[in-house]
Parts: sequence; structure tokens; C-alpha cells
Amino acid sequence: MNAPFFSHNRSNVTSKLDGGLLVLSAYCAIQRSNDTAFKFEQESNFWYFCGIEEPNWLLIVDGLAGKSWLVAPETNEVHKTFDGSLDYGAAKDVSGVDRVLSHDEGQDLLKDLAKRHSVAYTVFDSEHASRFNFSLNPALSKNKRTLERIFSSVRDCQKDIAALRAIKQPVEVEAIKKAVDLTVDAFEQVRSSISSFNYEYEVESSFTHYFRSRGATGHAYDPIVAGGLNACTLHYVKNNDKLSRRQFVLLDIGARKNGYSADITRTYALGNPTKRQQAVHDAVQQAQERVIEIIKPFLSFSEYQEKADKIMMEALLSLGLAKSVNDTEALHRYMPHAISHGLGVDVHDSLGDNKMFLEYMVLTVEPGIYIPEESIGVRIEDDVLVTNSGHNNISAKLSTAW
Repeated sequence: MNAPFFSHNRSNVTSKLDGGLLVLSAYCAIQRSNDTAFKFEQESNFWYFCGIEEPNWLLIVDGLAGKSWLVAPETNEVHKTFDGSLDYGAAKDVSGVDRVLSHDEGQDLLKDLAKRHSVAYTVFDSEHASRFNFSLNPALSKNKRTLERIFSSVRDCQKDIAALRAIKQPVEVEAIKKAVDLTVDAFEQVRSSISSFNYEYEVESSFTHYFRSRGATGHAYDPIVAGGLNACTLHYVKNNDKLSRRQFVLLDIGARKNGYSADITRTYALGNPTKRQQAVHDAVQQAQERVIEIIKPFLSFSEYQEKADKIMMEALLSLGLAKSVNDTEALHRYMPHAISHGLGVDVHDSLGDNKMFLEYMVLTVEPGIYIPEESIGVRIEDDVLVTNSGHNNISAKLSTAW
């Protein structure tokens, strides 16, 4: 991803905003312990329009004038010595903006732009934040408050940006494919020696080494290595337990490379599976194949969900886990998560405010069946591109067998 890519994205968004003023904030660093911070990860919308990977920067895009600026954060020599700083020239080269300004120059620019723009567009905190079980990065709300002191009106343009990001450009599809290919290669290496691992963390470390040794940023999200009952905790990330030869191990892992994510899940047997374990795995595998076959342009999300639910209900019936095709309680109990989500810069990328599949969307397909009372959890997940005539499962070459 280079400066022309980010410049193109800025041009697209200002067109959607009718030449409006866009002001986006980077994330700030977050405390890890005492006086140390977590490894920094950028706010995805900010990155999408400028490519800057550092905290506390600001991006200003004036659609009417056709100009853009990056505003550097305030810093001091001590922080520069310990943490480094991004050179103005390097920031301009990466992003393709017209100028890079100091913090004070940026504040003066915003006040001047307020004379020509009564409205400033930015990204607000997620409307789904109340569902999260973590605190939000404060940078977005801080930026919103700053803009409210300068402009007559501050509006959220998250949906406009999501609409752009939902339809992947060819260069983005290639980036996702590279992340997927790297992840597939890592899975194949681990699968070839799966019986040699004794602890979940050994599996995790094998993936981590593979990703980093091949130039990836690392994991696109905290890896899930869940043996036995742990697989029934959907976002299990402790990865500390001993693995048993009598249980499955669920691996939900994806590399991040060149700013884009992969997201793949396989469930492997460490020894010879029981007939019940094999039956559950077969049911999930067959369901996933059937769900993927549904995907095509202009299929409505509601019809997709309805058909996927029917397929999953049939899988549960075949295993004796549902009483009838109308047993929605069983469906929610044994398949408690969404069948799909968007994929891109974020591992859970938005599909925009669309109501149907469109060409160049990328999404996951990840049916699962989780039976805590039997210590069985199976999920199989692939990354799928919507094409002009149907779909392309870009992670299909990774076998589901062990």
C-alpha cells in the first residue's frame, strides 16, 4: 500500500461527503502496566486514508480545496529518545498528503478551515460500544470534543467510510490473499506435526514464529488455540492448557500482512477421534461447504442468514442436538455466533450499510457446533471473495482433514 492508494481513498471519501472537511484521529497509545504501553495498533479508518502507523497523529482533508494535511503530535526529546518519532518527510512520503504540520500549526489550520466549513466530518465511537466488554480508545472522543469547540457542527461519517471499505479494490484483494496464503502455509506446517504438541502455547508459538519470520506484522488478532472444552469458549485466548490425545484442538488464527488480515479456523484431532467427534466435525464441514455455495452477488443478507440457519439446523438434527427444524433454542445454544463477518483491514470489517452481497466484498464463513456437556467444540472457517458470478474461497486449499 503506497501513497497513491491512500490519496485515492481520500479522494473517494471527500466525493461521498460532497467536498466536505474530514478530520480523523489516530489512536493513542494505551497503558499496559505502570509506565509501559501495549504494542500500538492503529485505528483502521485513519490508516486507510494515510497509512501512518504511529499514535496521536491527525489527518485533515479539505474536499473543496482538494488538499490534505497530517498533523504531528506534540512530543519532547525524552519521548523521542525512548520511543522514536516519525520524520515529517517520511510521513509525507507514506501518505501522499500535501503538507505535514506541527501540532500548533494544525490547530491554527482547523480554526482557519472553520471559516469555510461549518461542518466537520469525523468518526465517532462505535454505536455498538455498549456491547463491548472493554474500554474504548479515548482518541476518537477526544478528537470529537476538540472539533465541537471549533466547528458549528460535527457529524459522524462512519457509514460513508464503511461503504467504501466494504468493496475491496483489486490491490486490497491481493493484500488479503497474501495474508491468507501465509496463514494457510502456517496451518499446513502445524498440521503436519500436530501430534507432537503437548500444550496449547506450543501451537501458538509455532504460528507466531512462522508469521514473523516471513515478514508479517504478526497475528491479526489474539490467536485461539483451544483444546477440548476450551473450544466452547468462543474467544478463548489463554492458550495455556495441556493438550489431550482424546480431544480436538480448535485453531482460529490469521496473519496480518501489509495492513490486511486473514481469519481461518480448523479443528484437528490430536489422536484418533471418537465416532461422536468425527460425526460433529463432518456435520460442520458439510454445513460450511453448503453455506459457501450460497454466496453470490445480489443475494440479500436476510436470505443468506435464513438459508444458513436452515443448514445449521439440519446439522444439529443429524447429531440429535435439536428436536425439530423449528428448534431455534437449540440453534442459539449450539451455534451462538454469526455465520459470517466482513474481512479486510479489520478482522471484523464492516460490510457497510448494504443489504446484499456485492462483487469485491470479502467475508468469512464460519459455522461451528459447540457441545460443552461433551467437551466438543468444532469450527471451520474460510475467507471468501464475492465475484461477479459467484464466489471464490481464497483459503480453500487448506484441507479440513488432519
